[in-house]
Amino acid sequence: MANTFSQIYLQFVFAVQNRQSLISKEHKEELHKYMTALVQNRKAKMLAVNCMPDHIHLFVGFKPNILISDFVKEIKVESNEFINSKGWIKGKFSWQEGYGVFSYSHSHIDAVIKYVLNQEMHHQKKTFRQEYLTLLEKFEVPYEERYLFDFIE
Repeated sequence: MANTFSQIYLQFVFAVQNRQSLISKEHKEELHKYMTALVQNRKAKMLAVNCMPDHIHLFVGFKPNILISDFVKEIKVESNEFINSKGWIKGKFSWQEGYGVFSYSHSHIDAVIKYVLNQEMHHQKKTFRQEYLTLLEKFEVPYEERYLFDFIE
């Protein structure tokens, strides 16, 4: 729409079904490229993406032309189909139900990009559960333990 301006930066976090470690390093780059194309096809801009074996972080310059819930659902469904079509795992791959989404100001872009790209080092110190709970608490997101991801420690 003409004369509509926005500045929305969102970090999305979602996990592999049952928190299984199914995303291998050898497929990571191809999955990053595919996820970037999915984001771009929705008129958004991928600022950073990083898959860990059991979850993913997407940092996106978001446009208000699509509902956040629709955006995540479409990304998850299409990437499920992509991973399954590649036959990267035995059985069926799927993302776990639910996601986290956190908003940032323009001044935080560089720090969030570094955070997303340094996930391997970050997870040497913190588990995914610790990281996710820290994000929820930092952003003061109310939650009930029973509705969080199925965490495997």
